[in-house]
Amino acid sequence: MHIEFRHLRTIKAIHDCGGLARAADQLNITQSALSHQIKGLEDQAGVELFVRRSKPMRLSAAGLRLLRLAEQVLPQVEALQDEFINLRAGRSGRMHIAIECHACFEWLFPVLEAFRKDWGDVDVDIRPGLAFDALPALQKEEVDLVVSSDPEVIPGVEFIELFDYAPVFVASAQHPLAEKPFVEAADFRGEVLITYPVERTRLDVFSQLLIPAKVEPAAIRQVELTAVILLLVASNRGVAVLPDWVVREVKYNSDYVTRPLTKDGITRRLYAAVRSDDCDKPYVKRLIDLARSEARRLQAA
Repeated sequence: MHIEFRHLRTIKAIHDCGGLARAADQLNITQSALSHQIKGLEDQAGVELFVRRSKPMRLSAAGLRLLRLAEQVLPQVEALQDEFINLRAGRSGRMHIAIECHACFEWLFPVLEAFRKDWGDVDVDIRPGLAFDALPALQKEEVDLVVSSDPEVIPGVEFIELFDYAPVFVASAQHPLAEKPFVEAADFRGEVLITYPVERTRLDVFSQLLIPAKVEPAAIRQVELTAVILLLVASNRGVAVLPDWVVREVKYNSDYVTRPLTKDGITRRLYAAVRSDDCDKPYVKRLIDLARSEARRLQAA
């Protein structure tokens, strides 16, 4: 038996309208064509689907079973059609984000909260891009946007600038290095360096300062949360290097000092990596605009 969507719509229309004439008008076909369609369906099923001598026209037991199928399937089909319409119009979609910057969680959450209010039909998720290869996952469409500070030349992928930031040295106000106007690689040799639990190459202090200078700290302590890193630093249990926007609230706290890395400071840039085909989607553009605005707000605080 070959059942088409039009058959399900026919059964539902006749049931709702109670007769062929009104159902034909609703379906925008002639009554003759509707009768022919019903006969063809009954021939396939081998049973009558309607009790024809009743007024209004009633479904038979077999017809009622087909009606139940129509009531299950048709709303799902209509929902899918609406979803496709929204996709074409750029109002819905998927935005699964991978983050290669551990500290970026704190910056990104307010961005996503603002995004949710305007783009509630976009499915949003965050995956720590530190646990897998985020950029290959972007190419495979396993994620839709990667926050990264290391742009690459990848076919089909665009790196869109988000904002610049400065990694800064953070120490207790009682720490001997607090007296210096800036810190250099050699200053870390005798220090306990408190970092996020990620590979060294993904940490600015190593990739931009210590590895090029071939300097090794006295010890490394890995901590998951920024708040705990700052707590340990304030207790003089070690020093840290964090993005300037992360330490905005401690710059004026008497328990801490923040200092540039090197005399001239170090500047880094964050990018949003997206597939080239997605760059012009309205919700992608909006998320990137919100990300830039939130970064400006944090840096101005």
